[in-house]
Amino acid sequence: MKVLIVGSGGREHAIAWSAAKSDKVDKIYCAPGNAGIAEYAECVPIGAMEFDKLVAFAKENEVDLTIIGMDDPLVGGVVDAFEKEGLRVFGPRKNAAILEGSKAFSKDLMKKYNIPTAAYENFDDAEAALAYLETAKFPIVLKADGLALGKGVLICNTLEEAKEGVRSIMLDKQFGSAGNRMVIEEFMTGREVSVLSFVDGKTIKTMTSAQDHKRAKDGDQGLNTGGMGTFSPSPFYTEEVDEFCKKYVYQATVDAMKAEGREFKGIIFFGLMLTPDGPRVLEYNARFGDPEAQVVLPRMKTDIIEVMEACIDGTLDEVDLEFENNAAVCVVLASDGYPVKYEKGFPIEGLDEFKKHDGYYCFHAGTKFDGDTIVTNGGRVLGVTAKGKDLKEARANAYAATEWVTFANKYKRNDIGKAIDEA
Repeated sequence: MKVLIVGSGGREHAIAWSAAKSDKVDKIYCAPGNAGIAEYAECVPIGAMEFDKLVAFAKENEVDLTIIGMDDPLVGGVVDAFEKEGLRVFGPRKNAAILEGSKAFSKDLMKKYNIPTAAYENFDDAEAALAYLETAKFPIVLKADGLALGKGVLICNTLEEAKEGVRSIMLDKQFGSAGNRMVIEEFMTGREVSVLSFVDGKTIKTMTSAQDHKRAKDGDQGLNTGGMGTFSPSPFYTEEVDEFCKKYVYQATVDAMKAEGREFKGIIFFGLMLTPDGPRVLEYNARFGDPEAQVVLPRMKTDIIEVMEACIDGTLDEVDLEFENNAAVCVVLASDGYPVKYEKGFPIEGLDEFKKHDGYYCFHAGTKFDGDTIVTNGGRVLGVTAKGKDLKEARANAYAATEWVTFANKYKRNDIGKAIDEA
């Protein structure tokens, strides 16, 4: 079969790598793709938000399955556009992708269906939000309602900081129209865990757990980014936590969306906080996390295409979703200065080294070809992933592999998975 993947980051590279392993797949296209994805797919110069062009390409090239990797096109309704033309596509429709597209919607959904989450209030008006802060407890969390590249969350320790945050989100539009509404919620403490899941509208099957590192600098300092590294599984995601979430979070979310007339088919990413009072939902995403996909997919034993087709067909209950009994760690190699200001266009050397070693992967996030040379083309450049028998071995392997690659202004965090040592 022919597969089209929509997106251009490390997540889409991991999906392309997984799809290429499937016996069902003969040909992969990726729009627009990147230099790493080009190893597995024919990259086509169509943007992820160019729905008409994507649909036309899928029809002209007789694509059997389109996989939407990114949040923006999902929230914008790309799945609806494909389905309208009778094309098979993996991902939630627009009315279901709102689970990620609007934090206010998802918070209200959790409240209505008793899914455990932080106490909160939604605001459309900056003055009302500022007045609310006068009586709030600190620290407090401010969230832009819409999509903000994983950066629309501010943790504020003082009233002045919070007021400045409201102004930057709602008045200065730091995150554009994503800040037209905002959520103010209580600050929760505990370990963060990410759990990805496949959903077919009624059945949900969770993948192995993972943990992301969002801050730019060591020790969780610096600005929020799209993710500086991940590890899987999380030693803090115990059987007890899993049982609780199966009972009160996972199926409850799928059932809630169905009850709202928003049947969800695709990936639900559960961002969880393991608080002293039990697990709470921090956020939902409507697609694979990036870089969570880079540690979860290399450990997945089941054919990804088989699972995705079952989600589309409503037969996920017939699939045995299996993962390897090992661990993986991903360290992101970024451009120094990310996420604020950075240079790009530097040649990358050492990529061939990964072909010589089993269990080591280099997923491209921001790269492109300059002639025959692969050069940097973004803030997050590469996701260096390695497996090991346990998390400590995987972490050591991943950091060793980061030394194989060189480019000017290369930057990484040195403490990805350090929490493993405390488990």
